[in-house]
Amino acid sequence: MKNKNQTGLMDKLVSLCKRRGFIFQASDIYGGFNGFFDYGPLGVELRNNIKQVWWKDMVQKRTDIVGLDSSIIQHPKVWQASGHIDGFSDPMVDCKESKMRYRADQLFFAEVIVESDTIGYVSAIESESLDNELLKQAEKLKKKLAKQGKLEKLSIKSYTDAKPEEYELVPSPATGKPGSLTAPREFNLMFQTNVGAMTDASSVAYLRPETAQGIFINFKNLVDSGRVKVPFGIAQIGKAFRNEITPRNFIFRSREFEQMEIEYFIQPDDDIWQNIHKEWIQTRLNWFYNIGISKEKLTLEEHPNEKLAHYAKACTDITFKFPFGVQELEGIAARGNFDLTQHQNSSGKSMEYFDETRKERYIPHVIEPSLGVDRTLLALLTDAYLEDEIDGEKRIVLRLNPRIAPVKAGIFPLVKNKPEIMEKAQKLHKLLSHRWNVSFDTSGAIGRRYRRMDEIGTPYCITVDFDSLEDNTVTIRDRDSAKQIRLNENEIVSFFDEKFI
Repeated sequence: MKNKNQTGLMDKLVSLCKRRGFIFQASDIYGGFNGFFDYGPLGVELRNNIKQVWWKDMVQKRTDIVGLDSSIIQHPKVWQASGHIDGFSDPMVDCKESKMRYRADQLFFAEVIVESDTIGYVSAIESESLDNELLKQAEKLKKKLAKQGKLEKLSIKSYTDAKPEEYELVPSPATGKPGSLTAPREFNLMFQTNVGAMTDASSVAYLRPETAQGIFINFKNLVDSGRVKVPFGIAQIGKAFRNEITPRNFIFRSREFEQMEIEYFIQPDDDIWQNIHKEWIQTRLNWFYNIGISKEKLTLEEHPNEKLAHYAKACTDITFKFPFGVQELEGIAARGNFDLTQHQNSSGKSMEYFDETRKERYIPHVIEPSLGVDRTLLALLTDAYLEDEIDGEKRIVLRLNPRIAPVKAGIFPLVKNKPEIMEKAQKLHKLLSHRWNVSFDTSGAIGRRYRRMDEIGTPYCITVDFDSLEDNTVTIRDRDSAKQIRLNENEIVSFFDEKFI
């Protein structure tokens, strides 16, 4: 087996996703719509499997978490109370010549100094190779200006840290021309819409930029109707929308996405939250391991105090090594009681919880594990993608965990001109399709059918052959090892039950 080649992996994944029906650019026939994507037959199955496994593991298998499905559009006062209307923004920068738009915190620059003399500035968009890209630009500038001497080490800064006098000196990444970038300005990320027949200020509403607030405003409803006791969690899977300045890296940062989120309510004691926060970090790490993501691809990144939200006590990101660099996959935040307090103050409705054990009222604090379905899907595809050889033949294979794989098994009649074999294979397909998403394929040689299944991550292939007519056994071939076993038809369901739990 050959090692996975990271070079051009993102291009290969995008190509595979379109070719095999995982993901398409939204409005593709009209040239696409930036930041939006459509999920094809295999993409839908993969997304649904991710959500179903998360829901089963995080909600159904636990006794301390209940579910919720809140509305995408809520009363505008929800977003006023939460701070989103006034403060949910990113710093935006425009290139006045190219009309390109950037997030200031993703645009980096450096002063180029040769023998203590500043000869200019260089800039680039955040990437895994940012340091090398800026160094190449600096060396090119030095050569262009025919400057002699040693190039000093670059001090790389975010454009958000640029001084006003540097705005005219930093070149645009689009044109390379200094002075064409605007100063950073705040850009609210919420999508605005109107509710009702009028389109004036009284009808303004917003598509939710996160699912969390729907949980917070339903806290009392769940306490009053769900017979829940602190500590307990409320889980939700749902769409969210953010008008990203620069959506990029395929589905990693898009304008429409889906979140899987838990708000876990705890007692407000200072000696409690840290342990529960750590427990959730380990719980979420274990979940990623269990769905097949490699341990060596996952790391923890603790937010320093100066970068925490003003209400947060702590936040730790689980990061993943994507082809474009190490990026956040999930955040586990200790949010205090900020959100419930804000909604209590804004609505006038009490968010206090009466603790029968302690005989006291308090507003619970919250631990929030939050991740995106789309980022999880991209991480799974990245980690599963492999190019290898079997018996001297090259193949592309997605080594997806069987619980997650969009198609669980491919069922092949060895030949299609033998009615008895076709009938037996069709009966087997009907039996298994009542339990799992399985595929029936009669086209081409068996080896070619194997390759098609390998490429979409199908963990097992079942071949009905001439021996099957004699002894009721079939060949089951493993995707990763390519090893084959013979199994009686009566044993197949129990065999797969163990694999797909």
